[in-house]
Parts: sequence; C-alpha cells; structure tokens
Amino acid sequence: MSLAPVTERHLLVRGLESTPTCGLILQLTGNYEPPDCGFDTVRINLTVTSRGKQFDRLALMYLRDNEVFRTSTAEPTTNGIVWTYIKEMSQYNSLWRSPQKLIFDLGNIINEVYTGSFNATLKAHFSEGQNVKTADIVLPISAKRSASNSPSAFQLPTDNTTVMYEIPAAASRAIVSISACGQSEEEFWWSNVFSQDTRDFESTVGGLYGYTPFREVQLYIDGILAGLVWPFPIIFTGGVAPGFWRPVVGTDAFDLRQPEIDISPFLPMVQDGKQHSFEIRVTGLNVSADGKTTFANTVGSYWVVTGNIFIYLNDNSSDSKVTAARDKDGPMVDAPLPVFAVTRNLVRNETGGNDSLSYSVAVKRIFSVRSSLYSWSQTLSFSNHGLLNQQGYSQVNRQLTTGNNSITELGDAPISYSITFQYPLVVNATYGITSNGMTIDSWMMRGLDFETTGGLGISTYTLSSGPSHLHTRQSGTAQYKSVTGGSSSSWGDTTNVFESQMNGQPYHRSVHAVNGTVVSDTDPGGKVSASSPQDYGDTGRGSVRAIIGKGPGALIN
Repeated sequence: MSLAPVTERHLLVRGLESTPTCGLILQLTGNYEPPDCGFDTVRINLTVTSRGKQFDRLALMYLRDNEVFRTSTAEPTTNGIVWTYIKEMSQYNSLWRSPQKLIFDLGNIINEVYTGSFNATLKAHFSEGQNVKTADIVLPISAKRSASNSPSAFQLPTDNTTVMYEIPAAASRAIVSISACGQSEEEFWWSNVFSQDTRDFESTVGGLYGYTPFREVQLYIDGILAGLVWPFPIIFTGGVAPGFWRPVVGTDAFDLRQPEIDISPFLPMVQDGKQHSFEIRVTGLNVSADGKTTFANTVGSYWVVTGNIFIYLNDNSSDSKVTAARDKDGPMVDAPLPVFAVTRNLVRNETGGNDSLSYSVAVKRIFSVRSSLYSWSQTLSFSNHGLLNQQGYSQVNRQLTTGNNSITELGDAPISYSITFQYPLVVNATYGITSNGMTIDSWMMRGLDFETTGGLGISTYTLSSGPSHLHTRQSGTAQYKSVTGGSSSSWGDTTNVFESQMNGQPYHRSVHAVNGTVVSDTDPGGKVSASSPQDYGDTGRGSVRAIIGKGPGALIN
C-alpha cells in the first residue's frame, strides 16, 4: 500500500539509565503535540539497546490515562543487544489528534548484580492513506494517575478497578479492549497448582502458587457481566529457560495483544444521560477436597490490568438506529456458570514424602448478551493437564485454550463478525540442584492462531481492520546452568513459524535459532545474528525456580 508523505516525530528520546546503585526507575513523561499535517495512520517505532545483566521488564505506554502499548524487554548480554518494534497505533487516532501527556513506564533495578540499563528511543510516524474508520472517543478504564505523572495501570487483586462514565446518546457502537497479564506469583499462572497443593513440595523445591492454572478476565457494566477474556499465556524473554529466546523472543512478548469485548448490546442501558460503572476482574479457581470447583474471585499477586472503551458516534444523532437504541430496553444477558471437570492425584514415596502430583482442569463456558440492535456471544473451552514428579523437580503442563467471539448487528439483513482462536501450550522443565550449582533442562511447544472475518475499525487484538488470519508456532529445547559462586549460561534450539494474511497481504516466515545464533531464515531480508550463550554472572536469586519466577524457592512460613 502506498502512503502519502510521512511525518516523523521523536516523541521521546531519553535514556532509561541509572548509576550502578540500588534504584527503581519508574517512568518518563513528555508532552505530545499533533503534527502540522493531515494523517489517518500512526505507527510507533520503539528501539532499545542494553548491555550487561538484567531480567526482562514490563513496559507500558500511555497517552494521558489511556494505555496504548504494552511491551517487555529482551534480556541483554554482556556484549550488548538492540531491538526494534513497530507498533500499529491508528486505532487511537482520536487521542493523537489532540495534545497529550505521554508516559512511558519501564521499571528497572540497577545495582551491583543487575547492571543492564535500557536506552529507549520512541518515534511516531504519521501518514495518510489507510482510510479506516476509527473510534471517535477512547475512554480509559484505568487508575487515571497521569495528572501526577504516574502510570495508570491497576494491580489486581488489591485495586478497585471501577470507573464511571456517561456514554454519549449519539454512540452507535462501543467496544472494550482489555490489557491484562500476570506478574510475580501470576506470571506463570498456567503452571499453577490447586491451592491445597502449594505446600506439597516445600521441602524440596519450595512453595508453589495456587488458584489452579485457569484464569478468567471479566468485564462488568453496572455490576452486570458484559463479557470474558481467557488470556493468552505470555512467556517473557527470561521465562522457563532464557535460552529459548535468543535472539527470537516469545510470541507477543514485544506487543501484548488486547482482546476485545463488544459492548454494543449495552448501549440502550447506558445512554440515559447518567454515569455508569465499568469494572475489570481477574479470577482463578478454588477446588475443594471433594472436587467441587468454584470461582475464587481472586488471584495471587499480581495482575497488571487496564482497558479502553472505543466509542463510535453516529454522524446524525437523530438517526433512527440511535433513537431505537435509546428507546428499547436491554440488555438480555445469558451467563450460565461454566462447566468444570477436575482431577487430582498426589503420590507419596516409601518414606512418606510427596513424590508426584498430577492434576487437570477443564472448563467450558458460553456467554451471550442481546439488545434490540446487537447480539454478542462467546463460546470458550480450556484444558490443562499438569504433572510434577521427581519430588517437584520436574513439571510438565499441556494446555489448550479455544474460543469463538461473535457480534451480530440485528435487523432485516443481520451482519455478523466473528473471531475464532486457539492457544496451544506444552512446557516441560526439569530442575537440578547440587552443591555445585543449578540446572534446567526444558522443552516447549506453543502457538497462537486466529481467524477473523473483520469488524469495525482497527482491532487491538488482530492489529488489522478487515478479515485476517494468523498461525504461529514456537518449539524447541533449552538448557540453563549455573555454578555456585560463579557464572551462569543458557543455550537453546528454537524453531519459529509465522504465517499471516492481514489487510490483503500474505506473509510467511520461518526462523531457526541455535545457541543465540540465527542459523536459517526464510525471509531474504533477515539477518543472521551471531552471539554466544548468555553469561549471567551472579544471578542474585537463591533458587532455580526463583530465577524464572515460578516459585519462591524457599519454605513457606
């Protein structure tokens, strides 16, 4: 696609650096002014360099109180690395057309162990030619802290995520995007166990994390369930074994997708000139001794959560469709409880200690809401089969999430848009701890697939404006080794397959990386990247599970 002349603007060019003393770097702020040109297309170029020892860090970008970009860092090497990500930002055109406070939040710790600082350059590219309708209003579901130059993400389960808005009478469509990912105890939520099993192996590998490996993100409007998100299992660049992600990172690690819930069926209820509440919740499961399964209505610490309400206005507020939406009652919500199936088996050895734990969780759920003009429906399925053996030193999880979301504009000739998705995941990791050091031997297979017929505007999930298709697979093996009082290294062999059809353009790429070097790449423009296995030096963490964040690595008090 050819575009009109491009205007480039450096929105933020500052080094995220600190002296090598203990410190926490929170955020940088700047003021954005719209360019002196017409535009309908905005793309952000984020380029980061880093050298030294550091773990992956989560970063969020805001325009005032609206989160518009969630990314993470690659783990640097002693010789230094650089990476660039170009992010579609046109869905936020209504924000870009007025002055904004820009906040880029990248927390980092610099001390005698964590020596890697991140130097970030952020640019915006403005152009014309995309000709895609975007939302007229974008309202944040966030903590709204920009006035104090602070990031606006909620942290669950501690924060109250409720915000209040009056929705314009001229609104003809409304879509909520949700950005949510687990950190700390919840980063590897897909490997968590039943809460009753968190102490099963505390004498060997330390405490585990609970609420099962199932997570549901819920959106409520005026206390009424409005839609669901079953999250994609993000694995950041230090996850499982760092050698997997050298130099090709995990799927979506540089751009965490924002699944969408179409709330158009709720418009008749919220277009009454009054304030209405919007709330995001995240829940795991409780499983009783007899197998009864219920929502826990909480999770471990913690999830980073925001949302955006994309509102499309009708050009004519007196239009019959808008008037009908105001005059009709609604919505009618059908939200039966999920169907759960669980198993659990704890096996003890001859000395009475716990030897292995097998468990499984299967969940099926349907949800629908209907008003006079729109119908939104979801069909979701989840399964996770987990096994810890060798007294907890080895763990494997086989997980599959599938779903279909559909919005239908009702009338004499109904128009429907749908998306079908699946997230397969298999991860095995075996930990070794001796007086000489620690090891991880691991293998994995994971993917992200979706097929969509398109919809209104530019999707925050598909990053396209029309029918699209995506198929990704990552698979491989990786090892990690550390020496007590010495250095540590990680190696890996990972194959990455990426196939897409978006905005009418097909794309295919297959990349094979071994021990930090790209050994094959089907993209003629791809560059062979050579590096050595990561030398971490002193990790600053006391156990192999703590290194990758999958457990405290110490006895639970």
